[in-house]
Amino acid sequence: MMATKIREVEEEAITRAIIRKAMEDWINFAENDVLIAGAGPAGLTAAMYLAKAGLKTVVFERKLSFGGGIGGGGMQLHKLVVRSPADKILKEVGCALEKLEDGVYIVDTSAMMAKLAAGAIDAGAKIILGVVVEDLIYRGSPPQITGAVVQWTSVIMSGIHVDPLGVKAKAVIDCTGHDAEVLAVASRKIPELDIVVPGEKSMWASHAEQLTVENTKEVCPGLFVAGMAVAALCQTPRMGPIFGGMLLSGAKVAHLVARKLLGEKVSPKVIPWPI
Repeated sequence: MMATKIREVEEEAITRAIIRKAMEDWINFAENDVLIAGAGPAGLTAAMYLAKAGLKTVVFERKLSFGGGIGGGGMQLHKLVVRSPADKILKEVGCALEKLEDGVYIVDTSAMMAKLAAGAIDAGAKIILGVVVEDLIYRGSPPQITGAVVQWTSVIMSGIHVDPLGVKAKAVIDCTGHDAEVLAVASRKIPELDIVVPGEKSMWASHAEQLTVENTKEVCPGLFVAGMAVAALCQTPRMGPIFGGMLLSGAKVAHLVARKLLGEKVSPKVIPWPI
């Protein structure tokens, strides 16, 4: 039996290919329609629908993996719960659901992360891992957000000073979860925006989901909030390992951003809101 022969490639060729193609991506995504901070459930959902709408969309995620809080499930048990109508989003990306009762489903965490990420990538969104949105770019008075300032997570962790880079965007969405990292920066560094981030309340799952969706919005010109960052901004309850509200928040913010950038041209077949 003949052994499989792997084609030879020189180390320097590998290096050149990685650097060249990565820099091409960075040059391309130095200017975007939409910049999303956080590749969790809300961020991935928003990215998928915005890319489907034809908007140039980049997602920056501080970790070297996507999914946000999905992977932890409930106390590291690899399942979580989704209520209707958010199940429609998971069915759209081909994620298997097990029905528990009418309108209530359980889902495997790995499957949900993989399917949402694949949905966003297949739609045309770019997800770049290991990058932190550490600041914002603004113009005018009253201020309008026109982009974000990014840095490698490894640089932040090392504690050394390295100047970051600016990335332009027509809309920036904070999907960073419980800490609302982008809104916290805006609150601290652009006081004219009058943004206060008091933090979330204690758990009330069903109420929390409803309020997260209802309060998904444009916080100031050019800056939007979705997912658990909404709870931190509006001081509404946390929801725990029930994730439908975050998926719906991602779909809603995609609708809001697309309507702002594209006007009435957004088809409900592309961004199904309300679901």
